[in-house]
Amino acid sequence: MSILEQRKLIESIHPFELLSSQELDNLMGKIDIAYYPQDTLLISKDVESIALYIIIKGSVTELIDGEIHNVYSAGDSFDADALIYGKCESKFLVDEDIICYEIKKDDFLDLMQNKKIQSYFLQDFVTKHQHLKEYDAGSDLTPFLISRVSDMFLHSACVVDANESIYDSLVKQKNLKSKIIIVNDNDDYLVVSDTDLREKVLLGDVEIKDNIKKVATSGVISIDINDFLFNALLIMTHSSIKRLVVTQDGEIVGILEQLDMLSYFANHSHLVAVQIDKASSIDDLKDLQNDLKNLIIILRAKGVKVRYITKLVSTLNQKIYKKVFDMCVDDELKDKCAFIAMGSEGRDEQSVKTDQDNALIVKDGIDVKLFEEPMLKLNGYLLEIGFPKCEGDVMVSNEFWRRDISSFKKLIDSWTSSMSDKSVQELSIFMDSKCVAGDSSLLDELVLYLHSHFHKRDDVLAHIAKAVLNFETPLSLFSGFVLEKEHNNKLDLKKGGVFALVHGVRTLSLQYEIKQTNTIERIKELNNKGVIDKNFATELIESFDSLSSIRLKAMLESKDLDESNYINPKKLEKIQRDLLKDSFKIINKFKKFMSFHFHLEMVS
Repeated sequence: MSILEQRKLIESIHPFELLSSQELDNLMGKIDIAYYPQDTLLISKDVESIALYIIIKGSVTELIDGEIHNVYSAGDSFDADALIYGKCESKFLVDEDIICYEIKKDDFLDLMQNKKIQSYFLQDFVTKHQHLKEYDAGSDLTPFLISRVSDMFLHSACVVDANESIYDSLVKQKNLKSKIIIVNDNDDYLVVSDTDLREKVLLGDVEIKDNIKKVATSGVISIDINDFLFNALLIMTHSSIKRLVVTQDGEIVGILEQLDMLSYFANHSHLVAVQIDKASSIDDLKDLQNDLKNLIIILRAKGVKVRYITKLVSTLNQKIYKKVFDMCVDDELKDKCAFIAMGSEGRDEQSVKTDQDNALIVKDGIDVKLFEEPMLKLNGYLLEIGFPKCEGDVMVSNEFWRRDISSFKKLIDSWTSSMSDKSVQELSIFMDSKCVAGDSSLLDELVLYLHSHFHKRDDVLAHIAKAVLNFETPLSLFSGFVLEKEHNNKLDLKKGGVFALVHGVRTLSLQYEIKQTNTIERIKELNNKGVIDKNFATELIESFDSLSSIRLKAMLESKDLDESNYINPKKLEKIQRDLLKDSFKIINKFKKFMSFHFHLEMVS
């Protein structure tokens, strides 16, 4: 290997690419190349570390108390901690003959004077994991991730008293150049839009000398000035509005306009939302599928975290659900039922469309058969639009998932008493429910019933929780990733990592009566309730984010829905492989936590 090739290899290993050209030249002059045969003990409690090792070829096993903790292979380095702190609790044993670079201890400690190198090697797991992800994304902290409402230009808010006349209010609005009028009715805020004025004054019988309150409507939607702009985008998308009232310490400080925000973000998500709102036929909605996929690709390319992409896409998908529901269900029936999305859609974690999971809750006293034809029509429309059929038939077209409140309560009773694999699967699907159209109070009633049913029933919860152990984490103690030959030497990200985390968090949320359905929001609530500490919660969130990001890339590249959860680690960049390996370690840690928490070793 030439000097130039050696330099390129060192530069390709994070964080050494952060060195200046002069620092890198200086380092290259001090690096040695060494060979160690199999079974060589490089570092232990009794064998002092003499260098930072960077493996060119071969592998090294790290053991703690006789158990394998990690396996290092080409491109990996170890053990900075032993050099920095002068002690080591692990054994580093050559598993397969290695050729490696050595940066001697004194040279490495000199290198640590570089603040960027120092900050990387002194980080804990969470910080290092986040650091690697930022580097993988090109360290591009886009406006999506860091911008707040306070970063934006806010338009003046025209706030008038409820007793002020329409004429005087309009004069004030004109002077302030405001798009809306906010009416203060004893600290209860109402809003007057151009539509209100047109319908009630120009086309109605209200006169401009009348009180402004006469034309005002309730429902001012606001956001705090310190909130993230991305949340403002979500609220506008979900509520189909063009502006938000901005508050600070409870006081109105301005108006955030959609046009300003979208110019700032420079993406076309608002166009998708507008197209959904204007759609008058299923054909109109069919045309949106490519737009949604392109939106995902754009956001991902900008470095937006997957959790934000899925929230936005889920919000847009829910608008589609609502639009289709309105097309299929007669007006007199709409408030007598709740159309719910379940699974990843209910958790706001769907990006690229997977199979649909949905159900219909009907108010007691209403004939469920009235909804048979509308739901068959709705399901057909969703399939036409591009929402894939659920292989398990968890859809409103299946009468099993169309029930009134009383029937759903009996179903919950049967799930609890049976605890068969089928019952646990159906219960798990239902636990991720979110109302997307109709009367949401019907779902709220069932969620309360569900939580009361499992109150202090740790024995039943343990049977649900044991599913986290259904699939092995695809991380071998000896050779890195465990690959499946029947799937062209790939590994299943969903079964191997995502499922255990999602299901475990879901079960804990049922135990502690947490109403949120989103996995990350559930983890935060578990931390708030003291079930898991903040550091562990952050590890779980970072791991979930990494797994979701790698999975999203695979789904976008896959041409086959059945193969979209499979990835070949060898095709990932080294940093992504490191992130994946770290994430799987946290999944294993979480499985141990669940086993201890629910005493899963005692569950048959």
